Amino acid sequence: MTDTRAFYDTIAEDYAVHFRDQLAHRPLERALLAAYAEQVGPAGLVADLGCGPGEITAHLDGLGLSVFGLDLSEAMIALARRRHPTLRFEQGSMRELPLADGSLAGVVSWYSSIHTPLDELPGLFAEFHRVLSPGGRLLLAFQTGDEPLHLDQPWGHPVSLDFHRRRPEQMAGLLSDAGFAPHSSTVRERVEEHGESAPQAFLLARKKG
Repeated sequence: MTDTRAFYDTIAEDYAVHFRDQLAHRPLERALLAAYAEQVGPAGLVADLGCGPGEITAHLDGLGLSVFGLDLSEAMIALARRRHPTLRFEQGSMRELPLADGSLAGVVSWYSSIHTPLDELPGLFAEFHRVLSPGGRLLLAFQTGDEPLHLDQPWGHPVSLDFHRRRPEQMAGLLSDAGFAPHSSTVRERVEEHGESAPQAFLLARKKG
C-alpha cells in the first residue's frame, strides 16, 4: 500500500488531466453505471472505493445515488475535493474501511482492486462484504488477462507500479467465496485510441442474505 500511495500521490495531477471526462466516449460503462444505480436506488449510501480524482463518484451522484469517495492517496483526495466541492471524499484504505457492518447499500471498485495481489483479494472482498447490507450491490471493474502490466515512470515521474489483470471467471469465483451472488459479467475489447492495452471487465454482484 505504501508503494501504491506514493505512486498516485506523485502522478495525481497528470492522472486527473489524462482521465478527465473518461466516460464521455465509453457508452457501455455509462450504461453499466446506470444499471447499477437503478439496482441500488437513492435510499442507501454508496462508497466509491479507490475514487481517484472523483470522476466516477460525481457521475454516480448525477445518477441520483447518495455516494462518497475514498482513496488511499492524499493528493487524489485533494483533487477530488477541489473538483467536486459539494461531494464527500475521505482518505483511507479500502482494506480497512472506517465503516460499520452492513452500513452501505452499494460498493463500487472501479479499477481499484488492480493493485491488490491475488492472495489478498479474498480479504479485500470480505471487507466489501462486511460493510454491505444484505442485498447490497457491488460493481467491480478491472482489466482482463493473466500477466500484470508494469508501468514505469509515467509522464516522466520517477515511480513505477504493477497493474494486475484478472480473468472474469476467477474474480466471480472469489466473489462467490466471499458471500456474493454474481449478477452479470461484461467484457469489452480494448480501444487502442483510448490507450487501452487489454480488454475491460465489469462484474455486478449482490451480497447474499
